[in-house]
Amino acid sequence: MAWSVVLTCLALLVVPGGAFTSRQPLRAASRTRLASRRAAAVSMAAESPKKVLVLGGDGFCGWPTALHLSDEGHDVVIVDNLSRRNIDTELGCDSLTPIQTPEIRVDAWEEVSGKRIGFHNIDVAEEYQELLNLIRAEKPDTIVHFAEQRAAPYSMRTPKSKRYTIDNNLSGTHNLLCAVVESELDIHVVHLGTMGVYGYGTSGGEIPEGYIDVILPGGRESKILHPAYPGSIYHATKCLDALLFQFYNKNDQMRVTDLHQGIVWGTNTPQTIRDDRLVNRFDYDGDYGTVLNRFLMQSALDIPLTVYGTGGQTRAFIHITDTAKCIQLAIENPPDAGAPVEILNQVAETRRVRDIAEMVASKTGAKLQYVNNPRNEAAENELDVSNNKFRSLGLDPITLDERLFEEVTSIAQKYKDRCIVSKVMPKSYWNKKRTEDIEQNGDVLGVESVDDGAKEKVSA
Repeated sequence: MAWSVVLTCLALLVVPGGAFTSRQPLRAASRTRLASRRAAAVSMAAESPKKVLVLGGDGFCGWPTALHLSDEGHDVVIVDNLSRRNIDTELGCDSLTPIQTPEIRVDAWEEVSGKRIGFHNIDVAEEYQELLNLIRAEKPDTIVHFAEQRAAPYSMRTPKSKRYTIDNNLSGTHNLLCAVVESELDIHVVHLGTMGVYGYGTSGGEIPEGYIDVILPGGRESKILHPAYPGSIYHATKCLDALLFQFYNKNDQMRVTDLHQGIVWGTNTPQTIRDDRLVNRFDYDGDYGTVLNRFLMQSALDIPLTVYGTGGQTRAFIHITDTAKCIQLAIENPPDAGAPVEILNQVAETRRVRDIAEMVASKTGAKLQYVNNPRNEAAENELDVSNNKFRSLGLDPITLDERLFEEVTSIAQKYKDRCIVSKVMPKSYWNKKRTEDIEQNGDVLGVESVDDGAKEKVSA
């Protein structure tokens, strides 16, 4: 299929929708209304538990989300083909935390909670009939879709990983949508997307939630999907997912919620800390390690923090606990039948990467190591993101706090013997130009120390 043509059409697709604004203080009256909504949502969950399939439920976001939903009273079944564990083998780098098999995990959860989570090993991208049979047998109210290759660097690593990311992510999403239609069940699909579909610093202002108001030729007013501006093969698959959601929503009246999530940090949640066998995975390598988790791990092991380029990239962040809470809110507040695809920005705040690095360094004494950026991206960008929809549903997000860093740092200290230091530096380069530049000028551009807010250049 000519995916490039489809992607180009994304910015021109006219669809109904809505948008709203971003970080702002909550007044007392607003807080009262939000508390009431939160209580109503909790009450609804208690009175009407849902059957939920979690595709990709063995992964970094999927596993804690499955536990959270189960803890909230929902009947949860995990579907996963363990492809992320296979990639660990391919890269020669396991999770820093020693994660157990899915079978041991779900048994441990039943021991500590008294609640059973089902597990099925199905490749959603390849085993369509098995997926359809499971949907017909379980008759879920909601299917949460995490089952995609989630790392931008890995998606750019080699021609093989590029092709795998396209084949796995797009086939998996389409198989899910096709199976829901064929099942003839009224199922709400909740998809974990990414803020990267919008691009970074290209919108010229606050990024709304999915849709923008435009004036078409002839003075016609309309709402369209926010133009797509992917920065990697991974991000491109999420843009193409959005097109598939729009089609199935229009053609088959499918109820879909698409969550554009920021960079996730943190490791454990109130559920995963209840038993060592429930521990969540912790990725620290150059492909899968998210930036803040990578910084905290590096500081705990006295490794200089790897800041790409100038560190001027501004990104959206969210704690792993809030990821699970947002999925719960989406499940418990589905769009009405016939409503447009619901799009929410799943973020807590935006921060500049070098500011985060300096925050970690000033607390831990770690040095900052500025490395030649392997990515093809702007050295500096601004990012203003609207997240009013989740706030209106009662989310009070966790923001970056040095006290919360200690949880991640303690995990890194506890399992530091499992770290392979050579895997920390990035090895996936976006294109030939970036590869040649790094080969010519080296990986490291310079090193700085940070002491009580004062920076000192150590080397260049």
